[in-house]
Amino acid sequence: MTDQPPTTSRRAADLAPRRSDKNPWNWLLLLPIVLPLLVPVFNRAEPELFGWPFFYWVQLAFVVVGVVTTSLVHRAHQRGKRG
Repeated sequence: MTDQPPTTSRRAADLAPRRSDKNPWNWLLLLPIVLPLLVPVFNRAEPELFGWPFFYWVQLAFVVVGVVTTSLVHRAHQRGKRG
């Protein structure tokens, strides 16, 4: 018995998995990353919402923006897989 590789040749494109991150909707995921980094924009106490300073309630709004953005990109990605 010899340990020889199979004689069938395969192209690298056949072996490499298809990339799934080329969807242009993925650029939208930068929004929940970049928004919280803009601290000078929301570093203030006014306006208050239910007694909470702006700095705190806007961070909670960023969480909502992140969830909505992630779910939107996920749905767009799934729709692209089906079509």
